[in-house]
Amino acid sequence: MPSTAPPPAAAPATTAPATTVLLVEDEAQIRRFVREAMEQQGWRVAEAGAVLPGLAAAGTLAPDLIVLDLGLPDGDGHAFLAELRQWSSTPVIVLSARSHCGDKIRALDAGADDYLAKPFSMAELLARARATLRRQRQAGRREPAGLVRFGDVAVDLEERHVSKAGRRVHLTPTEYRLLAVLAGQADRTVSNPRLLSAVWGPVHSEDGHYLRVYMGQLRHKLEDQPAQPRHLLTETAVGYRLALAG
Repeated sequence: MPSTAPPPAAAPATTAPATTVLLVEDEAQIRRFVREAMEQQGWRVAEAGAVLPGLAAAGTLAPDLIVLDLGLPDGDGHAFLAELRQWSSTPVIVLSARSHCGDKIRALDAGADDYLAKPFSMAELLARARATLRRQRQAGRREPAGLVRFGDVAVDLEERHVSKAGRRVHLTPTEYRLLAVLAGQADRTVSNPRLLSAVWGPVHSEDGHYLRVYMGQLRHKLEDQPAQPRHLLTETAVGYRLALAG
């Protein structure tokens, strides 16, 4: 005789949590435009109009991404970055009317992951946000500490060993130091002065031609197409970035 008991209830479907973006911007109109565009991406957007409420929201919400204006009524966005980086690695895209190269370098060195000058294209902001979120997800699946991979290249920072397609690549000490600095900040732009100081010392912080020469050498040894690099990228007038995905 068949059982008359009701079938067991199906387990509730699970969905991935929505991406949360914190927008720290004092101009209400810009907040509205950005929020509406990001909500169309299916993202949840929180807003703050100043440094202190922005930091409070960052700590409370633990967002996946922060979009930050530098000119805020209660302080400078650089102060926000300095405080945030003491306790959070949340990626930050700076969205600012300050378009001078020095402002970009200062923000990147303070811990920003990307920089977009106003006036800006909403399509470009969304594309940069998607790319930043993608890199963040990939970072969660990275190799064990000390091992960095991009393309068919593996960099073992503990053993100071570099290989391409399984074969050892000989780098000069200077080439290795430059690669190691970029690998230690993978997927983030490292400014020219910071690279020069880290590799050659503070007295060479203005000798940009060193970087051009040695980056060219690294590309010839590690990129499949040195003239069209996919991983060792130039951020024009700002610095260089090692892109893991490419």
